[in-house]
Amino acid sequence: MDENAKDAVRLPLLPTLASFIIVVAGMKAASSLLVPFFLAVFIVVIFTPPLFWLQSKGIPRSLALLLILVVILAIGMLLGVLVGSSLTNFLGSLPHYQARLLVRLAKVIDWLREWGIDIPEGGVFKILQPGTVMSLAGNVLTALSGTVTDAFLILLTVIFMLLEAADFPKKLEVALKKPKESLNTIEKFSRSANRYVVIKTLSSVAHGLAIFFWLLIVGVHYPILWGTLTSILHYIPNIGLILAALPVILLALVQIGVGGALLTGLGFVVVGNILGNFLEPKLMGKGLGLSTLVTFLSLVFWGWVLGPLGMVLSVPLTSLVKIGLESNKSTQGLAIMLGSDSKTKGS
Repeated sequence: MDENAKDAVRLPLLPTLASFIIVVAGMKAASSLLVPFFLAVFIVVIFTPPLFWLQSKGIPRSLALLLILVVILAIGMLLGVLVGSSLTNFLGSLPHYQARLLVRLAKVIDWLREWGIDIPEGGVFKILQPGTVMSLAGNVLTALSGTVTDAFLILLTVIFMLLEAADFPKKLEVALKKPKESLNTIEKFSRSANRYVVIKTLSSVAHGLAIFFWLLIVGVHYPILWGTLTSILHYIPNIGLILAALPVILLALVQIGVGGALLTGLGFVVVGNILGNFLEPKLMGKGLGLSTLVTFLSLVFWGWVLGPLGMVLSVPLTSLVKIGLESNKSTQGLAIMLGSDSKTKGS
């Protein structure tokens, strides 16, 4: 009997694994559709609380939705105008920057040799390939700007999702067998998800603005571009700020020199420590953190499935899965395995 019980536990593993592989393959094949959809969901999660707040103040739903859409369009157009021109200019100047970077690094290597530190010049350039770092930053921003072609689809999805948001709880109440218990779980998930996404987004914007003003002071070219890149990559904890800092430090080295590169790096360290390591954890709460291993694996997985934007969305998507697992008592154990702490927020 015990053997039969063990077999009953083991049997579903293979179909579950096969189902998972099929789903992932389908997601990869449909990545061009899924990326705009996930971006739309992300926008809806951010703007649902303001929509409900406007409605609670007596503003009709259609007018409240129109106001929210105007704000979304204004932000999108502003970013498109400001970042688009900077990105075009940066990509056009990229070969020039890469050539000057090699010259700068050669001078740094010569200076180190004068101090008795022997570094093989060709070997360093072959291993590090510093120009690739700057190209990678341009590719991430180009991938983001590429979603502008899907702007109409994203906007339509956002409109329909926001229209459904108000009536969704009522529909669930009719559809579910145990509406009270299920709605409590869904409401808990919704509150935690909204809180996480809003705080993370505000923190990302704060990081981007701080870096933008710092680069203006230091005098690094394209501060709007780098501020935007910092905001985007801040969604990736631990390594996101490093990935954002590297191309800017290299550009500062090319443009200003070693002093400018050191000042630029210092700005990223200060901003990351004050906002990322002090303020954000206080607002977010420790329970919402992901373990470093899970962060890295989600980065690789979602990046492979959805491309460059999948890397940006990887941690928010995984964090929302973790919040969903936390919301149900039967799956809190899985949430603990994904988290950075041994206790979940709800335990």
